[in-house]
Parts: sequence; C-alpha cells; structure tokens
Amino acid sequence: MELSGRPTHGASVAPDGRALAHVVDVDGYPRAVQRFLEGARAGTWRPVRLPVDGPVTRVRHSPDGLWLACQVAPYGGYRSQVWVVTTDPGDPQAWRADDDRDGSAELVGWDGARIQVTAELEDGSGESRLVDPQTLGVEVVDRRPEGRFVDSWGGASLVRVGGRGNRSLRLLWGGEDTALLRPDPGSVTDAAAILDDHRPRRLPSRSGWSERLPPHTSCPSESREGYLRVVVRTDVGGDRQRLALLTVTGRGVSERVLMARPDADVEEFCVSEDGTRAAVLWNVDGGRSELALVELVDGTVQEAIPLPGWVATEPSLSADGSILALTVESPDRDRCVEILDLRTRSWVSQAWVDVDGATRDPQAVLPELLHTTTRDGTEVSSWWHPAQDRPVDGGGPVVIHLHGGPEGQERPGWSHLYPVLLRVGISVCAPNVRGSGGFGRAYSHADDVGLRWRGVDDVEDVVADLVARGLADPDRVACVGWSYGGYLTLSCLAARPGLFAAGASIAGMSDLGTFYATTEPWIARAALPKYGHPVHDAELLRTISPLRLADRIDAPVLLVHGAHDTNVPPSESQQLAKAVQAAGGTARCEIVPDEGHEIVQPARRRAAAELVRDWTLAAFAAAVSPAGAPSRTGRRTGPGHPAPPG
Repeated sequence: MELSGRPTHGASVAPDGRALAHVVDVDGYPRAVQRFLEGARAGTWRPVRLPVDGPVTRVRHSPDGLWLACQVAPYGGYRSQVWVVTTDPGDPQAWRADDDRDGSAELVGWDGARIQVTAELEDGSGESRLVDPQTLGVEVVDRRPEGRFVDSWGGASLVRVGGRGNRSLRLLWGGEDTALLRPDPGSVTDAAAILDDHRPRRLPSRSGWSERLPPHTSCPSESREGYLRVVVRTDVGGDRQRLALLTVTGRGVSERVLMARPDADVEEFCVSEDGTRAAVLWNVDGGRSELALVELVDGTVQEAIPLPGWVATEPSLSADGSILALTVESPDRDRCVEILDLRTRSWVSQAWVDVDGATRDPQAVLPELLHTTTRDGTEVSSWWHPAQDRPVDGGGPVVIHLHGGPEGQERPGWSHLYPVLLRVGISVCAPNVRGSGGFGRAYSHADDVGLRWRGVDDVEDVVADLVARGLADPDRVACVGWSYGGYLTLSCLAARPGLFAAGASIAGMSDLGTFYATTEPWIARAALPKYGHPVHDAELLRTISPLRLADRIDAPVLLVHGAHDTNVPPSESQQLAKAVQAAGGTARCEIVPDEGHEIVQPARRRAAAELVRDWTLAAFAAAVSPAGAPSRTGRRTGPGHPAPPG
C-alpha cells in the first residue's frame, strides 16, 4: 500500500506521544495505519489488518498504548463494527469488541483498560458498554432509547439522550441517574470528558468554601461522596456552543465557563489524559476553524496558534498534552493529518506524507463568503467558488450545492466534486440555508418540522441574488445535494419548477414517510425533532414530499445512491426516478456497488463526480438553443413562486 499523495485523517496520538495511528485513503476503502514518530518526522508505518472489508472510520489508542481500537463499516455500509488490535507491529491478531446481534456499534474511547462502545439495537435503543479487549467481557453501563455513551471514569458515566437538536447528558454516579445540566428544550449538550482528578479540593459554596472534598475516584463507588469534574460543550441557556468546566458533588453542579464567544461555536475539543489541557476548535466566519488551548489547572487560555489550513477537525492530544494531531484541509488541499508540538508551538515537518502530490490543487481559485438577504430579512451566507474561466462580462453556469443534515454545514474545506465542476467552467455556490449548524442554536432550529419550506425559499433567494449580482446565467443553474441536501434539492425541483436546468441528488430522501419506514430504527427515532413524526405529522410529511410532487419536476434529475446505504436506503432514489419517468420527465438512477451513505472509494468517488458533471453539462447545453436564446421558457429566479398544493 503506497501512502504517497494519499489523504490522511482521523489521527489518534499514542499516550506517550511517540506514535500515531490514522486513516489513509487508498485505492479501495480507507484503511488504518500506525506510524512511529521520530523527532520531527514520522518513521516506519504498518497497516492495521482487520478480517473485514470496509472503510475504517475511527481509531483510538488505549491509555497504556498497548491496544488500538478501530471502527469499521463492513462493505461501505452504515452499520459499523468495533475491532481491537495490539500496537505490537509483529502481532497480526484482531478481535471483535461488539456483538453480531447488534444493529451497529460505535467506538467511543477508552475507560482505562476497557473500550467504551455504544451498541445500536434493533429496537432503537442504545446500549453503553465497557469491553475488556483481553477477555471480551462486557459490562452494560446503560440501556435506553436514544442513549449514546459519551465518557466514563472511576465508576461515573455520561450518557447522551435525546433526538437531533435536543440533546442532553445524564450522569450515572453513586447509583443515581441525574441530569448533568438543567433542562432546556432545544439545547444541545453532547460532548464531555470526565477529568481524572487525584487531589482533594475546596469548592465554593453559597456560604463560602466547603471542606476539602476528595475526588470521586477515591470514594466508594456506590456513594456520591467527593467531587468529580467534567469538561463539557453546551449551549444550555444560550445561543452558542461554549466550553464549560462543571464540578459535581452530592449537593449539585457548579459551572465555570472556560471559553465562550457571541459570534462562534465550540465545534470540537479534546482533553489530555492527565486532565491538564484542552485543545479547542472554534467554528468561525462561516465555517473556518480557529485553534485554542486552555489550561484546565487554572483556566488560562493560551495565545492562539495559526492553523496550516482553513478547516481543522478531529483533535487528539498525547497523555501529557504536549503533542496535538489534527485533520486539516482547505479548498485547495485534501485532508491531511498535521502534528503540533505544543512545547515549541511549532508544526512538525510534513515530510512523512506528500501533501503536494495528488492531494493539492495548485490551480484552485479560493472561495469567498457571500451574504444574501432573504425575503423575510434573514441573512444566509454562501461559499462562492468561481470557475477558472467563467465569463467576465456576465453570469456563467452555476451549481448550487446543498450540504447534508440539515444541521450540517458547508465549510471551506476540500471537495471531491467542486474541482471537477470548476475545471469545465461551472462555478459553485454552497449556501448554509436555515437549519444549518455553525450559526447558533436559533438558526439551526429555523427549519424544524413545519418550517421545512424555509430552506426552499432560501435556495430560491440565493439563486436570485447570484443572478442580480451578474454571477449566474439564470438559464444555466443546477441544484445538487447529498443526503438531506439531496432531499432539499428534490424539494426545490418540485416546489419551484422552472428555477433549475438540472438536479442531482446523492443519497437523498425523496419522501420522509417512506424514509421513516425503511431507515435504521435508531436513525428514525433521532430524526423526529427535525423532520416531524411519521404518524402525528403524516399530513405535513405528505405535503412536503418530492415523491408526491414528482409530476412538477420539469428539470432532468440524476439520482446516485450507494447500494449498502441503510441510513437513506437506495429505494428513496429508485422510487423518485420511477415517479418522474411515469410523469413524462427525465430521471436517471445510478446505484453504486459496495458503497453506503457516503461514497468513499476514490475511483467510485471520482466516477460519481464526473457523472454529476456530465449530467449538468448536458442539461446546460439543452437549456440554450444553438442561436444562444433560451429554449426553456418561464424560468423564474425571484421570490413569489407558488408553493406546492396542500
């Protein structure tokens, strides 16, 4: 397996900071490898050999550095398994840490010598487990609907509960199951780390300072004596995600805000095993990243360290907090693991991976952030990627690209589709319509359930703005989306006939009612707060169904779907294609073998991008007559289009 020029991501730094495991994109499915750090370079590497074929999606070192846990999706499907190997290069063995009877298993991390796993069960429940990698013995920590393991240490555990956009943490400690923070409907508290404290502390109280309390790890497991501290990301009581340090005792919970901004969200964070440092990634300026470091001993925030790319994700710290690994990407560079030596505040040499090869686009034109004021005054931002040879005196062809979620976000990272379009003169505009993440709690809830049509209105207003600015030819605009973005694409085609010359849905739903009936039970349960209930909101779901409005779709539509997708099953694309064709429209459905909800194998990913390009080019050519006059009439680019019936 040749690593040169391959995108890398998802690093786990070994506790002693002397080794690294990460995922690398190869010719087939992404694989896990281990590399040994030697000063400012990474030395020899070895593949992690697993007895199952499929993309590795996550790797985590054990605290003692002797084990490596891996999450893998067999044959590219959406259901995952957890496997464990030793970090000994000479040991080829691998053991499965979950159960064949599970629907899917998620690797969370480690609690000392045991693996933290969430098992998604067929009845929609989530089971939090601790698994011994040597004996494969299992302790079930918790089981409940929508339950997801978050962290555990010293007999205390944190479990996430609630559906999308309405999540909180439960603390299981001393035989009690309590809310970590006060109830706040619509808030999201979903990431936390329990600190490994070793010394007694005096804690503030209303009457002054308490007596010195011991850490919870030195107290009987069945009691709530002592204290425990939790670093948590939350927006309870506010609009933005902040980083807080909670101190929990038998008397209650106190909060100390470590980092908060009125204009940005804490996107991700990680904590060193010794509990002294947290690395924090902010989501700022429409999706760019900023790195911050906070010392947990006294709350000191260090001076910011500039990132070597626009977007950073997946932070991992060594046990003592001296080495940080991140996945970094930009519009002109694919994902790459970067290593930061925090002792010198310098980025380690990248000589161990060729980022100047196939992973970089030296001809890329960097995007800019556009802002559109919509019909009701709401501001929607978009990343505008201009084609390299677009017309200078007028609008050219444009693809509107819609992200998944809807609470996902379009960020200025690498895209496997955009360069393929840009090279043939098609510009890309990627808006963050209402419902997107990264812009605060209120914005992410702005398209929930009955507000679903706001996203369609926003897309229409963005198109009108591009035309008004002279950036888009109104007769050559297409709409493309992935997952929920595919659903929104189909909704726009059905609700706004004449607006687009073509559409493409990749792994998108076509009817939320049939989606609920065929998706995984745990996915369906979690989606209720966002999409609505399949029984109680059945009439609403029928009203906003692209499948039921297929006769209104007047643009040729391409549907691409992974054969092993159990999140949004391929039947969602197949039924829409049949409905459009039955109504006399043009539709093509391509089922991609050995892929799931995401197309991850490089050759198939390239083929899918080229298929979207060719479909769009053909539609643009058909939209304009040989004489240059529009052959399609009635195209509308402003607000006020009639909404679908119902």
